[in-house]
Amino acid sequence: MRPIRVSDGSVWVELRQRNADWLGPWEATPPGGGPPIVPSRLVFTAMRRSLARQARTGQALPFAVTYDGRFAGQLTIASIVRGSLNSGFAGYWLDSAVAGRGVMPTALALVVDHCFAVVGLHRVEVNIRPENTASRRVVEKLGFRHEGVRLCYLHIDGGYRDHIGYALTAEDVPGGLLRRWRGGQSG
Repeated sequence: MRPIRVSDGSVWVELRQRNADWLGPWEATPPGGGPPIVPSRLVFTAMRRSLARQARTGQALPFAVTYDGRFAGQLTIASIVRGSLNSGFAGYWLDSAVAGRGVMPTALALVVDHCFAVVGLHRVEVNIRPENTASRRVVEKLGFRHEGVRLCYLHIDGGYRDHIGYALTAEDVPGGLLRRWRGGQSG
């Protein structure tokens, strides 16, 4: 895990293009039938700048996921709200070439531990389409609590789609999520 860098642009575009069919069914889309967003250097630059601005104001924590020292995906804690809620939402994607190797569960565990121990968040949520079994397996392996179905939650692929809500609080992982994950204490 590391910050997203300007130099990640080319590999980000290549991975997003190569994985378009694999990631497409799960990607948020703008309502109203606008044209699909095609991965490009311009899109990467705008996304990175937006995430950097949100990070500076404490609204997001964007990370590059790496595998064998190479950029392999992205994980962002977004919509961070402080005060009595003190929570954020995790979203992630990974290159299909490295899927199934424990990369994303490890990355998510690292980031959740950072959120709880360093950033001081109390709760991290993840919302996943019911059909996205690979992503659901990530949070289930880590022991995220199933909290119900959010009807018509997010616009994806031309319509508002239901999502399953999962969450963890700091009290759920007093010794740290990565430690629990590595110790095999989760499902």
